[in-house]
Amino acid sequence: MRAKYDTTKRHILDAGQKIIAVKGFSGVGLSEILSAAAIPKGSFYHYFGSKEQYGRELMQQYVDDYQQALEQVLQIAVKPAQEPARERLLRYWSHWRDTQSGAEAMDKCLVVKLSAEVADLSDDMRRVLCEGTRQVMARLADCIAEGIADGSLRLELEPQETAQMLYQLWLGASLLAKLQRDRSPLESAMCITLNVLTPPASS
Repeated sequence: MRAKYDTTKRHILDAGQKIIAVKGFSGVGLSEILSAAAIPKGSFYHYFGSKEQYGRELMQQYVDDYQQALEQVLQIAVKPAQEPARERLLRYWSHWRDTQSGAEAMDKCLVVKLSAEVADLSDDMRRVLCEGTRQVMARLADCIAEGIADGSLRLELEPQETAQMLYQLWLGASLLAKLQRDRSPLESAMCITLNVLTPPASS
């Protein structure tokens, strides 16, 4: 019974994410979510008390899914890791560049799409995205620290500062790529990232 409940709830969230990733949260009405999920209004309120609660849970699902994907790419749970940390980090940034320059809405970063909107609209949704970005930077910092330890990154890098700088760089590049409708800002971000994550001279 619980499994069916969770599956249906996930279906409603996924259906809404597809259109919210294109139109934004405010630009999508409840009727459009109901139509996309093929459910009646009563069913929606069985799972969510309001559209704002729906938005908060959609943000949380996105953050949770992103964290799981990030942990797989960075091999956070794999001890010992199968690859040097620098290779894992560059694979993450390469994936970001390729997905954020594509046309598929579901692959777009909801932090880029919705952060400015929901920061003014809902403090609950803002907090979810804020905590999600903090967790991403913490995991990137951990991987940078691993790179310093395994010799694939330079000793002078400061993990927390480097992770924050690179994450902010890529968020900004994603926004510019969206505005300009080309991937050149993302290519520039990759060039800077490669320079920052230069391996030690002895490598």
